[in-house]
Amino acid sequence: MSRIKRHGTDGSLLSSLPWTLASLALALLPHVIYLPVWISAAFLACGLWRYMIEKRRAALPSTWIRAALALACFLGVLFEYQTISGVGPGSALLAIMASLKLLETRKRRDQFVLLFIAIFLVMSALLREQYLWSLPYLVVAMIFIMTAWLRMSAAASESIRRSFATGGRLLLYAAPIAIVMWVFFPRISSPFWAVPIDTSSGVSGLSSTMSPGDISSLSLSNEVAFRVRFDSQIPAARDLYWRGLVLHQFNGRSWKGSEPSMGRRAAQQIEVRGEPVRYRITMEATRQHWVYALDIPYQWDLHKTRMSAQQVLARDFPIDQRIAYQVESYTDYRAGADMNDFVRDRYLALPDSSNRRTAELARQMRRDAGSDGAFINALLALFHDEDFYYTLQPPPLGRNPVDNFLFDTRRGFCEHYASAFTVMMRSAGIPARIVLGYQGGELNPLGNYMIVRQSDAHAWAEVWFAGRGWVRVDPTAAVAPERIELGIAESMFDGIGLEWGLSAPSKFLHQMQLRWDAMNAQWNDWVLGYGPEKQNAFMGLLGMDNPSWRKMLLTLITLVIGLILLISGILALRYRPPPPDRATILYRRFVAKTGHQLSIGESPAAFAMRASTGSRLSADTILDITNSYQEARYGGVDALALQRLETQVAAIP
Repeated sequence: MSRIKRHGTDGSLLSSLPWTLASLALALLPHVIYLPVWISAAFLACGLWRYMIEKRRAALPSTWIRAALALACFLGVLFEYQTISGVGPGSALLAIMASLKLLETRKRRDQFVLLFIAIFLVMSALLREQYLWSLPYLVVAMIFIMTAWLRMSAAASESIRRSFATGGRLLLYAAPIAIVMWVFFPRISSPFWAVPIDTSSGVSGLSSTMSPGDISSLSLSNEVAFRVRFDSQIPAARDLYWRGLVLHQFNGRSWKGSEPSMGRRAAQQIEVRGEPVRYRITMEATRQHWVYALDIPYQWDLHKTRMSAQQVLARDFPIDQRIAYQVESYTDYRAGADMNDFVRDRYLALPDSSNRRTAELARQMRRDAGSDGAFINALLALFHDEDFYYTLQPPPLGRNPVDNFLFDTRRGFCEHYASAFTVMMRSAGIPARIVLGYQGGELNPLGNYMIVRQSDAHAWAEVWFAGRGWVRVDPTAAVAPERIELGIAESMFDGIGLEWGLSAPSKFLHQMQLRWDAMNAQWNDWVLGYGPEKQNAFMGLLGMDNPSWRKMLLTLITLVIGLILLISGILALRYRPPPPDRATILYRRFVAKTGHQLSIGESPAAFAMRASTGSRLSADTILDITNSYQEARYGGVDALALQRLETQVAAIP
């Protein structure tokens, strides 16, 4: 019996434990989609176990059991992530720590530790991503945790509503200091969300290989690939080709590209004509090296980003967080006019034992056409005039997918047409390659920027001509020109997308999506993207042009101290003692005339007994004045008692 009493519970935490559990659950909520399922299950099991222990006054698990659980969970995290460092493993360990800490909670001070852990869990969620809903979630979570803190020491008569109001008021007092520190603290050279971190989740997008069906599956996704804000007029839809990566190796079924590498002469092989197009891209994480830009990029400001030999941009390390960069492109250009035999052979290579019917057809059409240009036009006319269909739900292809597509199914998406076109070009002796990227985009009029989604993923071909270099040819435009001229989004609402296998949301829902995306774009630009440039611009409005770090820190410290003094003054005024009333003032005069001093905490009756001895006033006078004071001070609103007290005090010489 004594052992249960020493290690068990007495039920004193039964009222506050639900608040602690709810705070931890709210703090874990944004982590759930990233954590392994067994960690969330462990938290639920530990929370339920601890509540039943408190409710039944049972004993807590022994030290050996808790140690075994801690070791097993630690090894589980290590096995799951292969490391214990990083945002993912750190969040998992923190969640496990909170779960197991519940099993050794005996006192309210232990619950305070759990609430500290809940605060860390809330803040660690910001290390993954700072979405638009992150701010309201942060505010709600912090108010709830502070309310749970207050409920542990609140009187039984204090309402939950009042505790919430107090928690919100405390957070409101801290808000000005937090805003000032965010605005004036010297910024790092890139936005916070551009710092590469471990998101512990996969990211969809284009890859360095392409097989039939890869891009069509992406086109069913409404996820944002990147957003574009143009400095001037937006180019025509037919020029909106967002270059990503080049595929040149073909094994008969799949296409593959090379790993990104710097082309020392890649930029020099570009000749540009006309006016440049300047724009800023905010690209979502892809976990790939490719950096998308309007065909063809000429200048860019993204750090550690180079142009490869195929005139595509690639970063030195995978893009595992949102990035923003400025680009200057030319839609009228000539690239790669010179080509040696080694490179030419690479762009003519085909496997010998696959898609033989396609090769024969290509050679026959080339002989009939008489020239490379005429052959290309004839092939595009074939796609346009014959029974070829553009669809996101093509039938499966066999061992020789290009043969099956051209001669049997004749139904496919952009990768089917780009692949068939490139194979026929190479079969006819024309160097060709496939370019993956995005085509088009949707203009969001609410923010005057363009949204390029995964559904805009596209594949097209490039053929090489002596003296002209690489020339873009999009066979999809011959089959479904509306895909290029209108884009996926417009085609869905015009009803064309139904023929391709797309279903469009209602106009109202689509407008709501655009509004939400515009809010997200503003959040990314002005809050998450608040870097040195925006900070310097804001400082300029305040008359501080290009302030130094020292000046910024001094300004920050001065403002924070000023705000602390202001808030302290507000609190001092709010909780200052009430001014003495008329009865108290008269009683103090009476005490002074007795020749005695009122002791701290001494009641009027006790003072009257003490002052009756050795005072120049009679005991009856002291007793009458004391009774009048108590009636006037504590007997409610009694004008006669206050008047009598004033007369009695005034009568003392």
